[in-house]
Amino acid sequence: MIAIEFILAGMLAAATPFLLAALGELVAERSGVLNLGVEGMMALGASVGFITVYSGGGHVMGFVFGALSGMALALVFAFVTLGLHTNQVASGLAIGIMGLGLSAYFGKPFESFTVTGLGKIAIPGLSDFPVIGGLFRQDIVVWLSLIFTPALWYVLKHTKLGLLLRAVGENPHAASAIGYPVILIRLSAVAFGGLMAGIAGAYASTIYTPLWADGMIAGRGWIAVALVVFGTWMVGRVFLGACLFGAVSLGGIAAQTVGLAVPSQLLASMPYIVTIVVLGIISSNRRLVKLNGIASLGEPFEK
Repeated sequence: MIAIEFILAGMLAAATPFLLAALGELVAERSGVLNLGVEGMMALGASVGFITVYSGGGHVMGFVFGALSGMALALVFAFVTLGLHTNQVASGLAIGIMGLGLSAYFGKPFESFTVTGLGKIAIPGLSDFPVIGGLFRQDIVVWLSLIFTPALWYVLKHTKLGLLLRAVGENPHAASAIGYPVILIRLSAVAFGGLMAGIAGAYASTIYTPLWADGMIAGRGWIAVALVVFGTWMVGRVFLGACLFGAVSLGGIAAQTVGLAVPSQLLASMPYIVTIVVLGIISSNRRLVKLNGIASLGEPFEK
């Protein structure tokens, strides 16, 4: 019971970096662009955000500069893929590696330094329930993420902007033929994805674990990319997947808390094992993938 209470209390906070980065990547992929550099954008956002907060800029400015750094890296990716028509997979990997290198370079003087995180906001009454009460005690970023998720779903599903984004992802040539600026729309979507990855990284380094350590993103960006496929490009499924991976990432600590004799290496690898298993299951359902997939994903567009 203690382990379940611990996982429920921390699940949403652990899921937030996955969720924010995955929602940004979802928007980019909806426009037809596959960005595999999310890990590097998260790492750079984490580094810049932490440095800003540690230097006295405050958490708001930390998120602002973390978001801008992730977006700047995304714009570099957009330039080489949308402007120079390079391969999106290779370019994304290269940009991701560059982001990891830049985060290590900028963060080196701040290695093992800590900052003060943000307090939790509790919902009166609900937070007093046994076992599940911890779900209703979260920091402000988690609450804002819970508001942002259905708002993004509404935009993608019920607005002209969402329809236009989907049209560009499905058939960019048809969208261009009727006068829509395909490159500009894709550029905006990629920039938004980088901005969200930067925010996710800043949250990880300034609130979730308020310290800087090289490599602290630890594959969260890759899991975020996988979450988009896991969620079959649907916001609700991405949210549920983020919660699942958040819970799994806490499972190792919970297992040690109750005294289970499980190797720590196995516990640390559980999120990645779950990723592989889940993606294998989803990939076997070709009808589901085909129904929600994006026709032009990863394909360059030239007029």
